[in-house]
Amino acid sequence: MNLLLHIWRQASNEASGDFESFQVGGVTGDMSFMEMLDVLNEDLITRNQEPVAFDYDCREGICGACSLVINGIPHGPQQATATCQLYMREFRDGEVIWVEPWRVGAFPVVRDLVVDRSAYDRILQAGGFVSVRTGSAPDGNTLLVSRELAERAFTSATCIGCGACAAACPNASASLFVAAKISHLGLLPQGQVERNARVRMMLAQMDAEGFGYCSNHRECEAVCPKEIDIGRIARMNRDLYRSFVSRT
Repeated sequence: MNLLLHIWRQASNEASGDFESFQVGGVTGDMSFMEMLDVLNEDLITRNQEPVAFDYDCREGICGACSLVINGIPHGPQQATATCQLYMREFRDGEVIWVEPWRVGAFPVVRDLVVDRSAYDRILQAGGFVSVRTGSAPDGNTLLVSRELAERAFTSATCIGCGACAAACPNASASLFVAAKISHLGLLPQGQVERNARVRMMLAQMDAEGFGYCSNHRECEAVCPKEIDIGRIARMNRDLYRSFVSRT
């Protein structure tokens, strides 16, 4: 398989950037998108050219580091898939592919396709901690949790914080990410003590980082590799209103 790649190149956040074109051959359908970029970089290094910088870690769809916009879609054309789990069989021989980083002001470009997603870390840190002791595994029946709540909390916890939701949103909103993290603890007994303060602090930090507001475009839901739905955002908003009522 031979491909024409248009890849965003940018030396740093302060530098200007532009697309650079590359021909890459010898690609097989069993290669992941990351492996295809490895093939390109091996060729560039052989020719004493600067390789393309891109981010990854687990390559198992767990860490969220593989933040690429492929042909205008965060993580590419296949739904419920992180970039590292996107295989080249999804593309045709001779296809033209455009690759660029997340276009979110709160995620500054570090180099080429690498962005700084530490804004998400600061939002999580703003959420604080839980007061309930978690040092050892408790007996399964110590804290009773209904199956429905446990499943909803687990689904929220599957968010890998990749940033695709913000990259897809026309408002660059991080609402789906924040809502998933708030729902994860807010649905469980362990998260009730700080529940009201947590939602206020995390949303305040989201605003401070420069993310936009949700206007229900649902683009975030469409590109989420873990298929987290926007019902979490509605729940987050209810928690926010509840927190202010509880303070009065």
